[in-house]
Amino acid sequence: MTPIIALVVFTAAVIGGGMYLAALARAKRIAAERLSLPDVDERVQPAVRHRIFARRHYVLPWIVAAAVAVILIVLVGLPSIYAVAFAVIVGLLGGQVDSMLLARKQDRIEVQLADAIDLIVSALGVGATLQSALENALRDMRAPLRPELEDVVVRWRYGDEPAQVLGALAHRVPLETFRLFATSLAVNHEVGGSLVQTLASVGRTIRNRIEITRRLRALTMQGRISVAAILIVTYGLAAIMWRNEPDRMAGFLLSTVGQWLVAIAMVLQGLGIVWIAALCRPKF
Repeated sequence: MTPIIALVVFTAAVIGGGMYLAALARAKRIAAERLSLPDVDERVQPAVRHRIFARRHYVLPWIVAAAVAVILIVLVGLPSIYAVAFAVIVGLLGGQVDSMLLARKQDRIEVQLADAIDLIVSALGVGATLQSALENALRDMRAPLRPELEDVVVRWRYGDEPAQVLGALAHRVPLETFRLFATSLAVNHEVGGSLVQTLASVGRTIRNRIEITRRLRALTMQGRISVAAILIVTYGLAAIMWRNEPDRMAGFLLSTVGQWLVAIAMVLQGLGIVWIAALCRPKF
């Protein structure tokens, strides 16, 4: 397989995979909207769709992977099958890095929400209005939560419907914790009741959720370390074999059978990393 044909095949696979992932994400979003509770949707449905505060970048890692393949083939002169294998690993690992960054940002905004709820509850407990309590919590918040709360406070101050404002917040931050927070405020605005007790319960629920997530990640860390150790041992054995028998290793790596076997092993390693990461990701 010539480098040009390999590059064309890989580029087509990247484009096709990106289109498939985009269609899958759209189908999941539509399914989630259709499975939403009717009474909640009527109360917190946003009037205007806003952009989500953080989302996955499904195509970007594979664009970087295609660039890596071109560099390895054209500039380095690596065999095309090795370049494609490296590019697949780069794409898979890039997707995992993007997922980790998204999870870290989501964790940070959930912790900030729990802190903001504590401030709101304290302000409401001394007789402040909900709008004043939100403004008080906004002064002590930073990004990424501050822009979201600021939008709520500004739109509320200008007279927008509270249910629509809170619905827009739940849409911009599509997390269960924000959905619970927005729904609690919207329902309380419609029917009244003790908002202090409701928000205190919501805050405890969010903190319990954060604690469970952290415990699950700590328990699954052993599996991730085991995968990393196996990969290190594999490449360490390859380096030892190269040092002891460089001629045989060079002949094996340059042969057609050896190239295919090594490339398949590299791709399977990348898929294994993605599989272990999916198994270790907390879902509740």
